[in-house]
Amino acid sequence: MPRSRRSRRTLTVIILVVLSLSLISLDQNARTHSLTSGVKSVANDVYAPLRQGVLDVISPIGNFFAGAVNYGSVQAQNERLERTIGELRAAQLEQGFEKNQLREITALQNLPFLQALPTVTAQTQDQYSSNFTATITLDKGRADGVDVGYPVVGAGGLVGQVIQSFHHTAVVRLITDGQSKVDVTFGSQLLGIVDGQGPSSSMTADLVAPHTPLKKGEPMFTSSLDAASFPPGIPVATVRTFHTSAGASQETIDVDPAADLSQLAYVDVVQWVPST
Repeated sequence: MPRSRRSRRTLTVIILVVLSLSLISLDQNARTHSLTSGVKSVANDVYAPLRQGVLDVISPIGNFFAGAVNYGSVQAQNERLERTIGELRAAQLEQGFEKNQLREITALQNLPFLQALPTVTAQTQDQYSSNFTATITLDKGRADGVDVGYPVVGAGGLVGQVIQSFHHTAVVRLITDGQSKVDVTFGSQLLGIVDGQGPSSSMTADLVAPHTPLKKGEPMFTSSLDAASFPPGIPVATVRTFHTSAGASQETIDVDPAADLSQLAYVDVVQWVPST
């Protein structure tokens, strides 16, 4: 039985080959072209569904292998795209940072409270803070005209005072430092002292008489007292809260720095010393 089945298959193949050769021969003859065209048309109609079924099976397989072959190329393109997006984001952040720096420098060039006092613009290199201490290090020192005792200001007002000066660097004690004390005036020439309590605590205004009239947001400025450590009229702080406890010898006042001490990329060192 198997041999007979193979024989029939062989005979069928032979007949198909002969028929194909015959059709090719007839197709080349102009006289029989119309006949072969009809036969080919019938054959196409018969085998078209079979051919489409084969294509439906083969196409997904081909696409799979094509995808496998092109996977490395697609992955490389994705990596390049991710790198490009990363570079664009980095450039955008850098551009934003540069704009902030430009705004700070521009603001430092328009500080009305400095009047005509000479200044040295410096960049912050380092910032140190603990529970009680708050300092910054600048990229300018004695060789650049920055000396111990010089006031340091930012866009909003007083930042601190130079406490150490080296050849090309200097250390500034911020007004929030626990050792900082600034004589201030406010209201109708009222006087007080703004004390730093450390960067994690609010500054206070001390030596203000009980029940002194105040308002939230009221500004306090460096005073014009003789031998004061700072030039007069520089904004120091604004009142945040105030009250007088029963039997207290002074009003309890919490204040906020007038300058934004969290944005100190650039500062101005004022070349000024107290009069003697």
